[in-house]
Amino acid sequence: MSSQNNIDPKLFEQFNKMSEEAYDIYLGPRIIETFQIPKSIDFLRNHVSKNLPLIIRGALNETVAVKKWNSNYMRKKIPEKEVNVAITPNGYADGIAKNCKDGKNYFVMPEEATMTMSDFIDALDDKRGPVHYIQRQNSNLTQDFPELVHDLDYSLLNFAKEAFDKEPDAVNFWMGDSRAVTSMHKDPYENIYCVISGFKDFILIPPVDVHLIPRETYQSAIYESDDDGNMHIKPLFDDCGKPITIDWISINPLDPDLKKYPNYSKANVYRVRINAGDILYLPSLWYHHVEQSHKCIAVNYWYDMDYDSRYCLFKMMERLCGYKVDE
Repeated sequence: MSSQNNIDPKLFEQFNKMSEEAYDIYLGPRIIETFQIPKSIDFLRNHVSKNLPLIIRGALNETVAVKKWNSNYMRKKIPEKEVNVAITPNGYADGIAKNCKDGKNYFVMPEEATMTMSDFIDALDDKRGPVHYIQRQNSNLTQDFPELVHDLDYSLLNFAKEAFDKEPDAVNFWMGDSRAVTSMHKDPYENIYCVISGFKDFILIPPVDVHLIPRETYQSAIYESDDDGNMHIKPLFDDCGKPITIDWISINPLDPDLKKYPNYSKANVYRVRINAGDILYLPSLWYHHVEQSHKCIAVNYWYDMDYDSRYCLFKMMERLCGYKVDE
């Protein structure tokens, strides 16, 4: 069941006006780019305070990581390292998929497995097999890959640390198949996203367009492999046998169904490519969808957002749209 049509039509039009004014006043037609690491005060004033993304081109080009990290480097440096890997049949971990057994759409989480880095890299080259992705979001760079930490120069991110006035809550390492896709979602974090090898393609939509992003309630499920290695969707239930559900974005921005969701066409949609050595500042609560090149490697730094008036405004808009709101 879709939540998008629960909003009062008059209120919806007011939200549309607010979205249009945001575009005219501060969003503009494209994401701002620079070739210099900004001063922290400028970054705070021009981007953090405005909840406005920024691309810093080539900021990491001189780091050991950008110069050396690729699949061959990983195979030589940490060949026997045990890595936690997300596995899916279609590349969508934490995304919507149809169960061929009952014809229903589910929010499906990946199967997880542990393997050596060498075996993981071999799996990336097997285009006939399932899709493998290192995407553990538990500060896995520092927790799982301490051997790699010093290849990155964290001092280059002092502008962000000073602007946010805090250390990152998590530093995450990402590496995977070009078939791996991150479905559209938002995070309650200020995100400094660093591409180290390859590239990432982002679709970005500002939080002011919350009323244009359709969501539906789905039963949660998980991918599970059978004895023959075939992956199936396993629906999840709580201890009382009740389906576990989640509200999730129901539109695919790569192929939006505008007949079903015509209002999505009014959204402010930005498409950017972040190359090796680039940094993307992705502000909290911005919707994002991500594709990547094959064997792309990235590291992102999550700083907890400030739960200020902007957060309150966003939550109010969610409630007025009739969306389920996490407390």
